[in-house]
Amino acid sequence: MRRLILPVALAWLLLWGVAVAGPLRHLDGTPGDLSQYTGSGSWLVVMIWESNCRICNAEVYQYVDFQDMHVGRDASVLGISIDTDVEAARAFIDRHSVSFPNLIGAPADVARLYTQLSGDRFVGTPTFLLFDPQGVLRARQAGAVPSAVIERFIAGDESRADAGP
Repeated sequence: MRRLILPVALAWLLLWGVAVAGPLRHLDGTPGDLSQYTGSGSWLVVMIWESNCRICNAEVYQYVDFQDMHVGRDASVLGISIDTDVEAARAFIDRHSVSFPNLIGAPADVARLYTQLSGDRFVGTPTFLLFDPQGVLRARQAGAVPSAVIERFIAGDESRADAGP
């Protein structure tokens, strides 16, 4: 009996962990997942945003520029909207000519995902996550982050990696 309980308990915990992360989806309604974008061999900047966030509206331009400068080379950007209205998210993307991919999720689901990934409480938008080329979360920040800071972080990490032990 004990041999059966452990695998069933582990399976339940794994399923519960997936459910806690909550469903993310593409703006067309198809399922989406952060793992589709991490570990691709380049850095990934995740910008968690909301269409009515004043700071998000001010900051998004520099991340569009960051995406345009880095995509296909060493880094890319993924947006995650916590808007409850997909049309509001689409309007934000159109208004700012956002060129990077975006997912959308319910605020509570995105907050749980953030907590699972970072171990910290989600405090609001914008929030940034930075994953290294292997998909490991290297940095996180609530609030505005100039893209130049991320560029320096990436350059500093790459130079340390090239320097050896």
